[in-house]
Amino acid sequence: MDAVQQAAHTAPPGPARRTIDLTDRRALAAECDAGPGVITEARRLKEAALLDFGIRHSVVASWLYAKCHHQIATTAIPTAAVAASGDGSCVLLYNPRFLVDIGLDGTKFVLFHEARHLVQRHLHVDDELRGDPVFTLATEVTINHVALERLERTGLPTVSAADGTGRDPVGVDPRAVHSAYVADLTAQGRDPLPYREFVRTDLSVYGELRRMSAPPVPEAGRCVHLAGPGGVPLDQETVERVGADVLAEVMRQARCGNGTARRELLDLADRTEGGGERLERMWGSLGLAALRGQTPRTRRVDWWKRWLVDTLASKLRDGERLIYPKKLGAVMLSLGFDPMLSRRGRERTKVVLVAIDTSGSMPDRVVEWLTTLVGQTDGVESHWLSFDGMVMPFAPGERVRGGGGTNFQNVVDYAEGRIEVGGRRFEERPDAVIMVTDGHAPHVTPADPDRWIWLITENGDTWPERHHPPMACHRVTTGDR
Repeated sequence: MDAVQQAAHTAPPGPARRTIDLTDRRALAAECDAGPGVITEARRLKEAALLDFGIRHSVVASWLYAKCHHQIATTAIPTAAVAASGDGSCVLLYNPRFLVDIGLDGTKFVLFHEARHLVQRHLHVDDELRGDPVFTLATEVTINHVALERLERTGLPTVSAADGTGRDPVGVDPRAVHSAYVADLTAQGRDPLPYREFVRTDLSVYGELRRMSAPPVPEAGRCVHLAGPGGVPLDQETVERVGADVLAEVMRQARCGNGTARRELLDLADRTEGGGERLERMWGSLGLAALRGQTPRTRRVDWWKRWLVDTLASKLRDGERLIYPKKLGAVMLSLGFDPMLSRRGRERTKVVLVAIDTSGSMPDRVVEWLTTLVGQTDGVESHWLSFDGMVMPFAPGERVRGGGGTNFQNVVDYAEGRIEVGGRRFEERPDAVIMVTDGHAPHVTPADPDRWIWLITENGDTWPERHHPPMACHRVTTGDR
């Protein structure tokens, strides 16, 4: 080994010599006796790991560490940790001897673990759940399972043993926990889950561990995020703010075509499945359905506007073309990675047809909001029509006429170019048709039912959701503002 690794190996990380407040950045920076060579090498490893996250492994980790404006080398902690203090700041603390000892791949693993741990604390905010040591172990298992797969590792990183002989694994080994679980349930005469089903979600691991006769709890010395008996400060308000900011930014990148961001968010959402109504609302507000390219089924809620935004986005997903990003490619080549093609850009302008039923009561605010929504959606060409027994195209701001009986088939025929209105046919092929109606008229079957979105006013008939095949359908509630 070289001189720097020898220095780290001969002085393995240990407990701090004196108690230091882990929110005192000045005291933490002063408590570092690793030597300039070790500190410089540790900083290089840390920066290389963070750069790699941003390029290919974890956009979530990359953005979380961008929020850590202070990254401090200190021997006041034995390994590494992210502290979230009451002043609203997040700080990355790392023991330089520890990072040098575990090397670049180990540093990536540790920093990925730390980032994921903070984000999952944001997602699972229930005090009782977070206070359960079995749930703490469950999150350790799922985080390390994902880290091993994402970083393409076959095992945990190792660190020099405290007695100087051999090396010890860093953190909780998910397969070892699963083996103990299998042995415990088999001894009880119960059927254990195979590994892949066991680690499917945070709550699946938690539920299965609770089936054990003696569920294990994490050992403080083996959990990467724990630093000493009391752990690192994790002010929940700060965790909530930073976690929400990071997920919102990663969602924005995913929607802009970043495949790594998209895959990571979908994996994170899948692993929090069954986490309760708060998590469902959070993922819904972030636009998870649009990211998946799915349309949520009808349900009566007071946020139909959010539903329509997600549903419309799912039908207007950007087309993609392959490009070679020259600057990013140059960076990747300099780091020894193969350059990758990126997918960017829309294939063409999207066409949205909005049809307003004027045969009955139609709230003005619904029409006004739809005009704003469709008019401000990038890359969208909008067409508007009112209908009762007839189809009457109009421009937003013009007076909407109508009042007779309702005929949906005329709208279908017009949208599909089979009838003329004012001597002209509709020559576009709409990517989405938004129908705003009370639903009371003979049912219809469009040629492309997947493209149709039905907004049903209060006391209306939501038959489109029961249609075969079902169409996107939601009820407009007058309680919204």
